Amino acid sequence: MDIRYRIQGGVPLKGDVTISGSKNAALPLIAASVLCKGETVLTNVPFLRDVKVMLKILDYLGAQTSFQNGTVRIRTHDLQSKPIPAEFVSKLRGSIVLMGPLLARFGVVEMCYPGGDVIGKRPVAAHISAFEQMGAQDTSTDELLHVQGNLKAGRVILSEFSVTATENVIMAAAVTPGETRIDMAAAEPHVQALARFVQEMGAEVEGIGTHTLIIRGCTELKCTEFRVPSDYLEAGTLIAAALVTHGKIRLHDVEYEDLVSFLEAIKRMGGEWRYDADEKMLFIDGEISSLKATEVRSNIFPGFPTDLVTPLGVVMTQASGVSRMFERLYEGRMAYLYELEKMGAHVEVLNAHQALIIGPTQLRGRTVASNDVRAGAAMVLAALCAEGQTTITDVRYIERGYDHLDEKLRSLGANITKIEIEDPSDIASKVTTQNVESSVKESKKVTSE
Repeated sequence: MDIRYRIQGGVPLKGDVTISGSKNAALPLIAASVLCKGETVLTNVPFLRDVKVMLKILDYLGAQTSFQNGTVRIRTHDLQSKPIPAEFVSKLRGSIVLMGPLLARFGVVEMCYPGGDVIGKRPVAAHISAFEQMGAQDTSTDELLHVQGNLKAGRVILSEFSVTATENVIMAAAVTPGETRIDMAAAEPHVQALARFVQEMGAEVEGIGTHTLIIRGCTELKCTEFRVPSDYLEAGTLIAAALVTHGKIRLHDVEYEDLVSFLEAIKRMGGEWRYDADEKMLFIDGEISSLKATEVRSNIFPGFPTDLVTPLGVVMTQASGVSRMFERLYEGRMAYLYELEKMGAHVEVLNAHQALIIGPTQLRGRTVASNDVRAGAAMVLAALCAEGQTTITDVRYIERGYDHLDEKLRSLGANITKIEIEDPSDIASKVTTQNVESSVKESKKVTSE
């Protein structure tokens, strides 16, 4: 099934939206349920394909899971470690965070290499090195990841500020008796959420929010209930939507500290916003904002988030002057700019990590592709402020990371329609099946006669 969005641009967005739970937090929190024997309850879980795939993996490993009205329940009494096939992990990069908890609980983990968005190389070397520093042995092949051994507490120096490698070590250390120190730890909001979660399960964690974590693990953790924090990436995307459509939006359940670098960039560009700390509400006024060019460099948290570079690129097309974008992490992140060019954006890609965007430019509706989760969201923003109608293909990417984005935009007044088009191969298959069934029926009829 080919899922598309059809958007009629030029409508200022207005109204209120409550931000959903974070996918990037939900996936490692689900993985952390492996660390205890019992029932883990997670609330405020976003309804996303990636979440459902992660739960299917746990079901395959013997867990009992349910997902209803934003609440996930996971029972891990009968969980076992066995090879996880490609059909589960090939399209879910986030499945890599199962390595740490499975290795720590069972002494072995084997899985096919995780897939995900094509935005650049995301090797597993940092994960393997960390496990080896904890005493594990790596016997992986070109086709399979295979790590085994009894883990020991100690010092782990990560080779890079890897979010998922940090999460893997946090989970592994939480059930490894003794003190484990993680240097060069990532500090993104979802990493902090995971650290707080294992704390509530019984581990001791120091340094949350910094790049040095100290974890005192214990042999048994208790299952608990935990609320998935709100998605600062969704919030940033909707902030950008208000700016490019000259709208007025109130966003609820927003953590200011998660967005501090992004909001500072918006302020430099002339975006008008205010934050109510008591209500955790952010009001963005695109109607009175006067956007001007700026320079942004993605960086590790609390630097500018790489996942918000793409929506900000659309805002840059509506800003006066020459904006400069530096993407430090992924060499494929800039690919969406070519889709923006189809809509009339004035873009100069200097290399795989740098680009200039000259504005303001009136974008025009076209048929464009959603190349990955964040690129897809950027194309939605471009369509919202474009003249005429835009069709966005491969929406399945967008729906991997944004919980009911089309419905939220419609609630704000956007003219957006979700279209499901049957894949030609599916149609051919159905026709073939129908012909076979008709032939069988005709044969039976002739035989009976």
